Amino acid sequence: MTRTYLVTGSASGIGKATATRLRSDGHRVIGVDLRGADIEVDLSTTAGRDALVEQARELSGGVLHGVLAIAGVLASSSPSVAVNHFGAVATLEDLRPLLAAADQPRAAVVATRAIIDEHDAELLALIESGDEAAARTHADDLAAASDDIGGSVVYATSKLALARWVRRNAPSDAWAASGIALNAVAPGVIASPMTLSVLETEEGRAALNAHAPAPFGGPAADPAAVANLLTWLTSTDNLFVTGQVVFIDGGAESIRRPAHI
Repeated sequence: MTRTYLVTGSASGIGKATATRLRSDGHRVIGVDLRGADIEVDLSTTAGRDALVEQARELSGGVLHGVLAIAGVLASSSPSVAVNHFGAVATLEDLRPLLAAADQPRAAVVATRAIIDEHDAELLALIESGDEAAARTHADDLAAASDDIGGSVVYATSKLALARWVRRNAPSDAWAASGIALNAVAPGVIASPMTLSVLETEEGRAALNAHAPAPFGGPAADPAAVANLLTWLTSTDNLFVTGQVVFIDGGAESIRRPAHI
């Protein structure tokens, strides 16, 4: 059966791989990105989020079988908060009525393996309070104070908040009781233009292995690996999985915290 999916971040990386996989399986995909997509919007803005909903409703005819909030940025400051958390949550919450109108609807988001790394407690609290303006300001303050914090902690915190949002909301009446499965995936290092230069050198590969060791298939995975998992989670084959954060990292998370269940 042909299903209609909406995929944010569809022009590159995991989003592009997922859109390609879904289309190859015979499904219809409505792609969303800044450029090169069916819907071209900026999910860091309220206007962009509103435009997404309006155009998605029109293009889908009011019914979506799957929503995959994949768009994200590895930014050192407020863009990470705006896109990675608030943009993704707005995508899911605002398109939920279109999912509820479908048969066997499914949704998924992309977090990161880095959600187990250092995070900023104040930023996390601000994000989870829903105060986007304050969260963005604090993220910019963190970035100004330290390049390392800006590049890692802000990103990890924005994704951690997203994963926690999935865990809290998936079992709710709005999602599970309405028949909508909602899950997150947490990828490790993915082969992309961003990591290509690092992967080309022995020193770079060693650094990646030290930070996120991936004994199974490492040091980096093809985006198609994550696309395959997302495709299954949002398919009709997924009959009982919801509220999960599935690490897809070649074993990195289990090495970091083997006793954690």
